[in-house]
Amino acid sequence: MKPTSWLWVTVLLVIALSACAPASSGPLKAELPAGLAYAEGKEIYFVHTEASDPGVAETLTNMMRSPVLHVPSLANVPPEALAKVYVFQNGLTGKGPFGFQEDVFDNPPGSPGYTPLRSIHLVRWKNESQARLLKSAAEVESAYAAGEITIQVPGVVVNMPFVVWDGGKR
Repeated sequence: MKPTSWLWVTVLLVIALSACAPASSGPLKAELPAGLAYAEGKEIYFVHTEASDPGVAETLTNMMRSPVLHVPSLANVPPEALAKVYVFQNGLTGKGPFGFQEDVFDNPPGSPGYTPLRSIHLVRWKNESQARLLKSAAEVESAYAAGEITIQVPGVVVNMPFVVWDGGKR
């Protein structure tokens, strides 16, 4: 056989064998950095993907070292279609975006009000020396009712889907 014939036989053999190779086992996977937070007293993990405010998108991009897209139209989502995320601006040191305690989410997956679209609620302790770890929306709301904290709602919406939560994961 001529050398070029051997080349063609090899190419055809490789093509035939690759057609017999097993198919990929499922969809491709991507990695996103997840943040630690709390919901209903339990640790959860979530990702930030888009934000309605360009400054918030930039801050989250830098914090997570992963792009958070600026999507202005998120600000147009009706309030009744949003869940809350409480973000701490002072108090206990932690891994939250301002260097204080981790965020607290209401309405985790499986609850009637779950949505990944979150309205940012900025929390400040009136007396930082009395700050304590809050791990549920009920605890945040109780501290607010007791006059221990203030809550400001700047009108920023962030897409923050859960990736690991009590009883589930993606």
